[in-house]
Amino acid sequence: MALLIEDSCINCDMCDPECPNEAITLGEHIYEIDPDKCTECIGHYDKPTCVSVCPIDCVKPDPDKVESEDSLLAKFIKMHGA
Repeated sequence: MALLIEDSCINCDMCDPECPNEAITLGEHIYEIDPDKCTECIGHYDKPTCVSVCPIDCVKPDPDKVESEDSLLAKFIKMHGA
């Protein structure tokens, strides 16, 4: 499943540079994650780096974007090659 950044985001800028898929951008009010680019770091790391670096724990699974590990890996391969 893709991740999302909750409204409690404080715009600390910790997550954006850590995203290997460039899925995180500054939205109108807070940082946002593009679900089409988010692989939860599958293919890059053991766990999502945005979750690891967030000082207030506001990066959560997006219940509207449920994806299996296989589909996240397929998305990674499509974006970055095998």
